[in-house]
Amino acid sequence: MRSLLGATFRGGLPLSNPESLSDGCAPGRPSVQVYVLAAALLSVLAPASVSPQTYPARPVRIVVPYSPGANADLIARLVAQRLSPVWGQQVFLDNRPGGATNIGSALAAKAPPDGYTLLLAGPPNAINISLMSKLPYDLLADFVPIILGTRVPNVLSVHPSLPVHSLRELIALAKARPGQLSFASGGLGSANQMAGELLKISARINIIHVPYKGSAPAITDTIGGHVELLFAGISSLVPHIKSGRLRPLATGSTKRLPMIPDVSTFIELGFPEMTTSVWFGIMAPAATPRDIVAKINADIHAILSRRDIREQLISDGQEPGGGSAEEFDTFLRNEIAKYAKVIKAAGIKLE
Repeated sequence: MRSLLGATFRGGLPLSNPESLSDGCAPGRPSVQVYVLAAALLSVLAPASVSPQTYPARPVRIVVPYSPGANADLIARLVAQRLSPVWGQQVFLDNRPGGATNIGSALAAKAPPDGYTLLLAGPPNAINISLMSKLPYDLLADFVPIILGTRVPNVLSVHPSLPVHSLRELIALAKARPGQLSFASGGLGSANQMAGELLKISARINIIHVPYKGSAPAITDTIGGHVELLFAGISSLVPHIKSGRLRPLATGSTKRLPMIPDVSTFIELGFPEMTTSVWFGIMAPAATPRDIVAKINADIHAILSRRDIREQLISDGQEPGGGSAEEFDTFLRNEIAKYAKVIKAAGIKLE
């Protein structure tokens, strides 16, 4: 499978009958006007004409395939607000929710590869490749990764009435009561569901998935005792954990989270494959010139490296991203491979 970073623009202007445009030149030779016309059209059509010295020369759109107000919208807005003064151009959000992010993603895939339309990608982009038989775009062929924005680690929590206080106790209870415990997630095919399915595979337990239309109702029903287990991003859980309405057992982060420092990571508990999160990153149409990709990466990386931005993100329960486009490429491919294995093992498939 070729690298997402290997895409280059190939363009041309075929002249099927140049003699018909002749202005008196020798037969078989195109006229001077033809050459001028071809050069003019190519200068307009070729993305290579965009350079980091002049980019951006007009407003830049970030397509957000989620509803306004969601976690994705918040990180996209933060990036847009900080980029606008740096670039001296408006960076605006275009929310296109629906179709498990396929509507907005397909729209961005068809945009001109000139750096003026970007995509806020997330877990569904990596999951849908294996989950759905038909997609209106090809993530690996139609996009180039630019930078990882943030990660919101998944946290496994339980209703306090469940007689478990550790992951080991939960696994033992689930094995003693196969098929009797249920876990809530923010939706069918969500990263939260994938975390639960991965736990089932890794711990060899049988728990039932209960999908909701978003994390908010999933959290509400778990607090209400209608579902015993919950996988959700830490940013949504902190107040409920602090109040004792939910009991956290493990986090999908690479290290312990500052807001719940007493809660172990899955890595510490012997399940390194359970490092799962809801993440967001910036991508662009695949033929976007490399120097433009490099400029966008460098400018967003500088923003994510600022102390005030990092502190703000961490206080919101997010792990700041950053790094190179190549690192995001590797991260994305690992996510695709991980979820492909989970989906195959769990036998999940959507049309």
